Amino acid sequence: MHDPAARETPAGPGESPAPVRVGLVGAGPWARTMHARVLAAGPETTLTSVWARRPEAAQEVAAAYGARAAGSFEELLDTCEAVAFAVPPAAQSPLAVRAAAAGRALLLEKPLGADLAAARAVAEAVAEHGVVSQLVLTKRYHPATRAFLAEAANREVLGARSCYLHGAFLGGDMATAWRLEHGALLDLGPHLIDLLDAAVSPIVSVRATGDPRHWTELTCAHENGAISQASLSGAVRLPRARTRIELLGPDEELVYDTEGIDHEECWPVLRREFAEAVRTGVTRAPDAARGLRVQELLDQAARSLEG
Repeated sequence: MHDPAARETPAGPGESPAPVRVGLVGAGPWARTMHARVLAAGPETTLTSVWARRPEAAQEVAAAYGARAAGSFEELLDTCEAVAFAVPPAAQSPLAVRAAAAGRALLLEKPLGADLAAARAVAEAVAEHGVVSQLVLTKRYHPATRAFLAEAANREVLGARSCYLHGAFLGGDMATAWRLEHGALLDLGPHLIDLLDAAVSPIVSVRATGDPRHWTELTCAHENGAISQASLSGAVRLPRARTRIELLGPDEELVYDTEGIDHEECWPVLRREFAEAVRTGVTRAPDAARGLRVQELLDQAARSLEG
């Protein structure tokens, strides 16, 4: 019997590797608009199957891309060599642990889990079973983000200001139960924490004020002595989502602003790098270990709110 987790025969000279067979967990708005569409587009990946708690939703998503609707999570694992997750963090973490134990590569959403213990379980399972993992920190795959981080590496930064603001929590498909429950800290926080940690220097401590369901301010102390601040909200009405980072120091300020970028440029990069990681066994992009690092900082912020 063919093992779906086994790697394909390496491509010969001038040949393209076989598409990575990916199973998708989830059939909600994000699964439909991003994961299924991007993975099915190829050529580096092919969408083999979809599994969700609502079979009719899984069938609808699968049918749109010529995939099969799996009757169970185990059946999904039997059809693929990699698993993509588009479910709330509380559902993602236990399933990701099972997929890693089955030897499947993981394409993971942020945050890894609903709490730090769940995130740690995912990262430990990835390390224990030696599987490839990649984190869908969307902005990390855009050329503008990579250019910003490369330039930031050459700057002396004394302080930074940043924000990630949108109105998705006010209503619509993305106003999902877990987002409304946990708010911007877990939904938007991973993006800014990751970028500030990478652009300024490693964050050594973070504290938060405010209400994650409305507006949250983070103050981060960095290893190099810099201080950064981040404003987070999913409950403000704006013409479009706003993500902006300003790095300040003795040199001219360096600004990263998503206002003018096309996020559609992220997806082909993400898909290509995930497929390369699965085929080579080497992850270049943010992985589960990075996800755990980010969640440790988010947990610190959350605990400071409780205090």
